[in-house]
Amino acid sequence: MMDVINEEEISLEDGILHHQENVDLLPANIELSALEVTMGNVMSREMIMKEYIDAIRCRYDYILIDCMPSLGMMTINALVSSDSVLIPVQAAYLPVKGLQQLIKTILTVKKRLNRKLAIEGILLTMVDFRTNYARDIASRVHTTYGSQIEVFENVIPMSVKAAETSAEGKSIYMHCPKGKVAEAYMKLTQEVLSNEK
Repeated sequence: MMDVINEEEISLEDGILHHQENVDLLPANIELSALEVTMGNVMSREMIMKEYIDAIRCRYDYILIDCMPSLGMMTINALVSSDSVLIPVQAAYLPVKGLQQLIKTILTVKKRLNRKLAIEGILLTMVDFRTNYARDIASRVHTTYGSQIEVFENVIPMSVKAAETSAEGKSIYMHCPKGKVAEAYMKLTQEVLSNEK
């Protein structure tokens, strides 16, 4: 993205890792924080990621952009670059409380910067339905947002196996293919694809 900022030729292969599961990754690193600070003084700073995404879009069926749970310039760039957004939210009080601000930001980006941006839905993650707390949070999300935004039927359960995947450098499908989290992500994928127009 520094190439875009510096108006240099974009090298489309730089940093892309080709994974054995037929998925390409462009992982972030600590330099991304410095980039966000640099972007503060750049003209059209909200469009920087879009320029890169538009250059590689034809190579992929889908491009997923995983954002930090913040509303900084990188998240705004991701929203401007996207056709749609899937909102993952942990089944806990503080993440759900921040959901309203995130939705407001998404709608502002849609109005001012990316009119085609659509909200795919809200995905509850790290859910432990054995607890009343998680059931109450899930119910609150459905009640508060379900009439305006789809809340996915499938949820991602709490799992130690899911937490281990980053350290292992493997997807959940390789690390624990028959586990509840792999099954949940597979069902979510089917649900999202069935909603495509």
